[in-house]
Amino acid sequence: MAAWAIARQGVDEFPLHLHRRRLYILPTRAGLGFAVVVFGMLLAALNYGNGTALGLAGLLGGLALVAMHQCHRNLLALEVSSIETTPTFAGGRGLVALTLRNDSRIARLRVQVDSDGAAQPAIVDLAPNAGARALLEVPAARRGRLRIERVRISTTHPFGLFRAWTWLRAPLAIIVFPRPRGLRPPPPPEGVRNHSRRSGGGGEQDEWRGLRAFRDGDSPRQVAWKAYARGAPLLVKEYASSGTGQRLFDFGRLPGIDSESRLEQLARWIVDAEARGERYGLVLPGGAFAADRGAEHRRRALTALALHGLEAA
Repeated sequence: MAAWAIARQGVDEFPLHLHRRRLYILPTRAGLGFAVVVFGMLLAALNYGNGTALGLAGLLGGLALVAMHQCHRNLLALEVSSIETTPTFAGGRGLVALTLRNDSRIARLRVQVDSDGAAQPAIVDLAPNAGARALLEVPAARRGRLRIERVRISTTHPFGLFRAWTWLRAPLAIIVFPRPRGLRPPPPPEGVRNHSRRSGGGGEQDEWRGLRAFRDGDSPRQVAWKAYARGAPLLVKEYASSGTGQRLFDFGRLPGIDSESRLEQLARWIVDAEARGERYGLVLPGGAFAADRGAEHRRRALTALALHGLEAA
């Protein structure tokens, strides 16, 4: 049925309104049990000519019909404004974010969003003429491109007797970076001027830049634990190199370890260099990135590591 629905709908474009032809509804297990009880009550009332039981069976049957209508209306005309993914590191959890919009005068309650492979569904309530954001966490076991074939929006509100749902089909994929780990020291900076102040150990001392929010892959050694103990959120110390040098991370200059371990070591160096505010370049077989720094440079370099040696899609 899912394959038939996807073939019938095609690839979705956003923003998307959920019209009647997209919505499906069936009784839940609780709804089927409720129907059996009401039907048994109806048979007993007819057999014994009990008007009170007959009226109660009719009342419960009418309640089920109203619940079916309300369940269907809970999704009808709902707008899916956008759907996007957030990359993660191997062993972590990527995010699929749906932005929903309710332009009607009635609230949409207990709207559930889930997908294949999601850790657990996301449930949101939408007030009248308001929007909400549903976040799905998808475990990522290995690096590469984690495809999300379909996303389901459903509801069992009210009473849980019926489930209404629709499928969303979009070209979604979560980029999974290599796990940042490795014990090898990074290559020395190139073109460093030796006029900077020295630390006690004789190496260059980095300049303090400030604190930023913790990101996946950051080293625990860079976390501001004292600030965290005082009740602050998880923050990471940022430093900028006092010299003018830049580091070059070369895949070919890591002998003695396998390809996956090389990618993990390069990811470790990239995360640490970005945290220190250094400029760094990356060399991979078949491609290279010029030295730079910043969130966009970090993302492009880690994406190249994630897709190295894999089929591009």
